[in-house]
Amino acid sequence: MDWSVYRWLDGTSASAARIDDRSEFAVALACFLVSLEKIESTEGPPPGPHNFFRGGPLEIYDAETRKAIAAVREMINAELAAEVWETALAATWHGGPVWAHGDVAAGNLLVRDGRLAAVIDFGCSGVGDPACDLAIAWTFLSGQSRDAFRVALPLDAEAWARGRGWALWKALITFAGNLQADHAAATQALRVIDEVLDEHVHAV
Repeated sequence: MDWSVYRWLDGTSASAARIDDRSEFAVALACFLVSLEKIESTEGPPPGPHNFFRGGPLEIYDAETRKAIAAVREMINAELAAEVWETALAATWHGGPVWAHGDVAAGNLLVRDGRLAAVIDFGCSGVGDPACDLAIAWTFLSGQSRDAFRVALPLDAEAWARGRGWALWKALITFAGNLQADHAAATQALRVIDEVLDEHVHAV
């Protein structure tokens, strides 16, 4: 079994109630991602099974995503979900490989005194396409905070299309997998699906 010991970081997992200014929080997170992407990536690990292909092409999850859409097609706008997914697959990463955290989620963001204090858990990190790190825009941010996050990141529309793809994939498999097992998780996943689909409609 692999294990390691890290320095203790004060803070609590991010939640809306613990953040004083969500837009400020979003900008701070964006600045962290920009700094991460600037780190030399030549010898960094490429996407693979070790990090669930974070930073790699979305095609790896094509079959799984389409299966999930089919499984819940009576509960969501399946045609629109397929359109969002296909748009994400068609979007191209024009840059070279950069560092991606791979698991930017509320549980991996520490808050102290109402502000972002740390980003933790780099087990899914790798070098490739940073679009996987954008899923937090729909899974945790919303409205003005999502807009602030977008403005603070120097990424093009295609990167955001792929980001929607990453968020949609995870939300779809979570929704389909928890309909009977975990109502709260399914409800949250459905909210993310709705947010992604709605933004796609207004982005095209």
